[in-house]
Amino acid sequence: MLPTDPDTPRDAVADAARAVDPPSEAAAPAGADTPAAGASAAPGGPAADAARPPRSRRRLPVYLALALVTLIGGSALFLSGYSLGARVATTPGTPAELQAAFAPFWDAYDAITQQFVGKVDRKQLVEGAIDGMVGSLGDQFTQYLTSEEYKQNLQGIAGRFEGIGAEIAARPAAGGDAACTPLGPDCRLTVIAPIADSPAEKAGLKPGDVVAAIDTATVDGLTLDEAIAKVRGPKGTPVTLSIERDGAVPFDMTIIRDLIRRREIQTRDLADGTVGYVTLAGFSDGSAADFDRAIADFAQRGVKKIILDLRGNGGGFVTAARSIASQFIGSGPIYWQENAKGDQVAAGAKLGGAATDPSFQVAVLIDGGSASASEIVAGALQDTGRGVLVGEKSFGKGTIQEWLPLPEDTGGMRLSIAKWLTPAKRWIHGTGLTPDVPVVPGSTGSGRDAALDRALEVLGAGADASTPPPSPAPVP
Repeated sequence: MLPTDPDTPRDAVADAARAVDPPSEAAAPAGADTPAAGASAAPGGPAADAARPPRSRRRLPVYLALALVTLIGGSALFLSGYSLGARVATTPGTPAELQAAFAPFWDAYDAITQQFVGKVDRKQLVEGAIDGMVGSLGDQFTQYLTSEEYKQNLQGIAGRFEGIGAEIAARPAAGGDAACTPLGPDCRLTVIAPIADSPAEKAGLKPGDVVAAIDTATVDGLTLDEAIAKVRGPKGTPVTLSIERDGAVPFDMTIIRDLIRRREIQTRDLADGTVGYVTLAGFSDGSAADFDRAIADFAQRGVKKIILDLRGNGGGFVTAARSIASQFIGSGPIYWQENAKGDQVAAGAKLGGAATDPSFQVAVLIDGGSASASEIVAGALQDTGRGVLVGEKSFGKGTIQEWLPLPEDTGGMRLSIAKWLTPAKRWIHGTGLTPDVPVVPGSTGSGRDAALDRALEVLGAGADASTPPPSPAPVP
């Protein structure tokens, strides 16, 4: 199974693949839809009777009746077998017990491919059928993805992607850090910062640059995600950005894309070095390793008060969530996984966490954007008493998805295959985690980070020591 949010273990990728036979492109046998033609071609009939000797004509009605009964019966059997044969021939790979269930699908497929007067793209037809089948489940976390969408989504949750390597955001033209949408004259695609040693930095992209167009096409009307998708692309390919900088004449900048690793971890010392602050933007294998090193560094320096900021973190790999929570929880389950049959299996803590000793105090910041793997970590710390949740109620996503690639370049599925439960076996799907210390955003009225100030107070540090770092921005 391939991990996603909160996602399944990477070491079972091979098991995630499902072999799906592509629909047959062979047409149904000629004449299958014209039974009358088959009947008229059967042996016997009035012409043969007319050639018999005159003395037999008296018994013609009886013979003719018998002949017709035989002819009709034989034709019915012939046609019945022919139809059955046609149905089997056009349902490749369908088990015998499912023939009746899949008959409407194959009848529709055959009718479209053989009779539709317009152009039929068989690949699009199959993809559309899969999309409709997946959509009928009514699960917002189960999706069908095209080949390109599948690739981009996997790159995103893995923390690695092909692009230019710059943090960008949609910011109001009037100024400020508030998010806006769609892009346009009042909402600009703004560079927050290029990643160190990235193609963007090497090309000269700077913080504050505004991207007005991508490959000569304006960004107006796009969402931030749509703009990012246009900037990303295969390694080694160019993308040209139209840049507006400091009111000067706009100019074009061509950047060659490369493999980029997203920066998901930021750390800082607060309260005169007595509190370690870690903000986490995702749950990839790379972020888990970086987090382990950050907590080990705090421990080595004797910093035993830690703030873990999971606000706005939509999740990632369950393997990463387990590793991160294990830095604070030394034993017992981090979460429980429950499959479709109701079987529950514990995902236990990994050994070797740097801050499992009770002398380490932990405060976890959450909000409505904290979901999936973020909730696994926060729920584990709350249930085990290893952390205090501060902020707002979390999103409430209690299912695990498996990524299933499909053959013949038809994309893949993101399929909900299990529930996850907290160590105390709470299922928070649709309800979220309730913080131990609720904080209303902006309640200080001073422009400060109210939740961060409150977390510092919970840990025994003064609120006046709060110096929050900027939130990570998306990276194309």
